[in-house]
Amino acid sequence: MCHRIAVIPGDGVGREVVAEGLKALDALAAGISGLAFEYTMFDWGSERHLREGAMMPADGLDLLRRMDAIYLGAVGDPRLPDHVTLHGLLLPIKMGFDLYVGLRPACLYPGVTSVLAGKKGGEIDLVVVRENTEGEYADLGGIVGQGGQETAVQAGLFTRRGVERIVRFAFELARTRRRLMTSVTKSNAQKYGMVLWDRVVREVAAEFPDVTAESRLVDAAAMDLVRRPEHYDVSVASNLFADILSDLAAGITGGMGVAPGASFRRDRGAPGLFDPVHGSAPDIAGQGLANPVAAILTARMMLEYLGEAQAAEVLHEAVRQNLREGRVRTPDLGGSASTAEVGDDIARRVQELLTLPDRAS
Repeated sequence: MCHRIAVIPGDGVGREVVAEGLKALDALAAGISGLAFEYTMFDWGSERHLREGAMMPADGLDLLRRMDAIYLGAVGDPRLPDHVTLHGLLLPIKMGFDLYVGLRPACLYPGVTSVLAGKKGGEIDLVVVRENTEGEYADLGGIVGQGGQETAVQAGLFTRRGVERIVRFAFELARTRRRLMTSVTKSNAQKYGMVLWDRVVREVAAEFPDVTAESRLVDAAAMDLVRRPEHYDVSVASNLFADILSDLAAGITGGMGVAPGASFRRDRGAPGLFDPVHGSAPDIAGQGLANPVAAILTARMMLEYLGEAQAAEVLHEAVRQNLREGRVRTPDLGGSASTAEVGDDIARRVQELLTLPDRAS
């Protein structure tokens, strides 16, 4: 089957890591009968904004709508304010397509050293489920007044429909894993949106008696994630809280260079968006220092979304081998290899795995 992929390398290291992800996808397509990808490249991002005044064209969503998935590198440029770049590309895609599920797995792979003492590969394996289209990023509010009299109001949006659908997704995901679902809020201080969230969690939990449901305040969850990360399985939180917690989870499992991400709708009514958790890292862009593993693991998530389970598992195993052996890795993981060398090593492993009996079909 040929999958139509919109490729948006974006800014900074995004261009470098996406190239390695495409290299891995091409290796899979070359070795698996019937698997093919049709790439459409989009030069959207900060360079376009600097040239034309917008990160993407006015009909950008219409161009993306015909695709099966969107593969994005990174967004952000020191020449532009961060709120301009975020609201110019990422958020319009997520909000415009109602990609309400944000999925950010964090796994401490064998061969990767955690910043937490005594943690071994495989001992940390969790998923942060992020509500992607409401909450604190709903863009409600404004600034009034001038000079020293300025007043800013930033409101969060929580609807029963929005909370219920993401909470139900988290419960169903937990049912496929270790059957533990942790809801993270701050309802002791935010007595409207977060209290509604807690109430919906309790109601939905009644539908999943086989899943243990627990609730944590976000500050306690952040401490607990460092103190005993092995306890966590699936955690669900609002847009802001999940954003923060998923970065923390990445930090204790090897860093942003191994942290993949995905945004999608369960009904597949719009193309899913797949981009690694890390940003554009302008300080190392163009130097071949960026770790492409996060982007390659993101490509694996895209394959799962597209229904290509075999290809996803082969790619995952290739990454596991690379990390476990540790011979070819970028400086963030203690190695000296370049971005392209890591990508080449993983693509080679894909090819080798596909030559094993019963692999290609």
